[in-house]
Parts: sequence; C-alpha cells; structure tokens
Amino acid sequence: MKWQGRRQSSNVEDRRGTRVRGAAIGGLGGGAGLIAIVIVLLLTYCGGGNIGDISSTLDNTQITSSAADSTYQPTPQEDELAQFVKVVFADTEDVWTEIFAVNGMDYAYPGLVLYTDYVESACGATGSSTGPFYCPADQKVYIDLAFYKELQDRFNAPGDFAMAYVIAHEVGHHIQQVLGIMDDVTEAQSRLSQAEANDLSVRLELQADYLAGVWSHYVNKYNYLEQGDIEEALNAASAVGDDRIQREQMGYIVPDSFTHGTSEQRQKWFYKGFNTGTLEEGDTFNTDDL
Repeated sequence: MKWQGRRQSSNVEDRRGTRVRGAAIGGLGGGAGLIAIVIVLLLTYCGGGNIGDISSTLDNTQITSSAADSTYQPTPQEDELAQFVKVVFADTEDVWTEIFAVNGMDYAYPGLVLYTDYVESACGATGSSTGPFYCPADQKVYIDLAFYKELQDRFNAPGDFAMAYVIAHEVGHHIQQVLGIMDDVTEAQSRLSQAEANDLSVRLELQADYLAGVWSHYVNKYNYLEQGDIEEALNAASAVGDDRIQREQMGYIVPDSFTHGTSEQRQKWFYKGFNTGTLEEGDTFNTDDL
C-alpha cells in the first residue's frame, strides 16, 4: 500500500507504554458476548473478542491505577507501523465521509487507541490477547500494534494490507453502529436461541468484511493500492474463518457455533464489497446466500 508521506489521522490516542497496575485478567469466554452484540474482530482466536468477553474480563479484573511507563521505548519499526495505522485510519475517514455525503449523511469519525498489553475502554478492561476491537460505548477502535506480528506469524497472513483489512473491518463495525444496525441486532439477539443469535453474529461480521471491501474499493480508486494488496486482505480474511480456526484448534468444526463466518464467506463478502464499492449490496441479513 502506498502510504508514506500521506495524511495521518488526528483522532488517535497513543497509550503505548501506559501500565495498567493491579490487573488480574481472567479467562475470556469464547461465547459470552453472543447474548449482547458481537462487535469485535476475529473473536479470541484471532485477537478479536466481543463486548461480552470484555465485560466478563472486567468482572475478574481489579484496576488500581494506570501510569505512563517512562522506560517504554518503541522501536523504529513499531513507530513506522504506528504511522502506517494512522494513515490507514485517515483513509477510512476520507472514504466514509465521501460515501456518507453521497448518501446525504454526515459521517461521525470514530477514535483510534494504540496501546500495549492492557487497555481500559468504555466496554471494560482487557488484555492484548483480545486483539483489535471496536467499542460502541465510546466509538473507538483499540489495537495493540503487536497484533501485526501475530497476524504474520500465528495466522500466516503477512503484508501491510492484511493489517489495513483488520482496521477497516473494525471501522466497519463503527459504520454499523452509526447506522443503527448494531442496536437492531442486539435487540433481535435477546429474543433468539443461541444458534440463531450466532447466525446474526455471523451476518454482522460478514457485513463488516463487506464494508472493509467497500473501503478498499475507494482506496484503489485513489490509486493507493499496490500489486498484491487485495490478495493480502483475502488471505487474512481466510485465515480467520471460523471453520479454519476450529479445525486447527479442535480438529473438527461446529457450524452452529460459528460467530464470524467461514473462510470462504469472509473472502466472498470482502471481495464483493471491493468489486461493488456501494452500501446497497452489503445486506447480509436478508439473504440465504452467505
């Protein structure tokens, strides 16, 4: 991705090096958040979680104080990655401002929080093992830059645009929040069985993948993409499919427990968004063809 020398978002809080003292993080429950609303990328197995996971973590966490660690010194590579993330976030601001304007709406920017190890949000306190997530209560995306290495090493999804896909997916959840889609899903899930709630969760996540694809369509129109970028995003989407993760972790799959969609579905909806570049084709809730 062509990003050097371009605008960086000013809607960024850099909390790297801030220590959360006295934190005793309990185990994350993989399905806890299905009662509420799944808003976070990739669940626990790709760094992502959900609001229920974060809340359950908070129940087992005692935060006594937070303070900047004066010994913290980011590497030049980490600082370069931070600059890249800020450029990508600025691109989401530009793209979604343009799309909303075309549709007669104003786009309210989300915030971005960079952190290391642990972070406190309006959705609770959590560790970096939760991965990148979006908190609707404060409308901010949270990311530990160490996730970039995990994406490469653990999930075999290298490349800067794989990371850009992750950020665009989380911003996709913000789009769902401001359009009222999340509230609708929350209300519907409260009346459904676990399997039905899981199905809505999958549809929500696939729509966020679609919106990430729409963003990529515009980035390509701006001539910021390089050869291989879309392949990097598709590889990342495949790497975090529910079926692939379950096979790797358990040796078998349980489709009724899927919350984010299969590798094929995640690739399909991202690529559909990339090809169409419109909001209209991204209704994952009223189709039998996921």
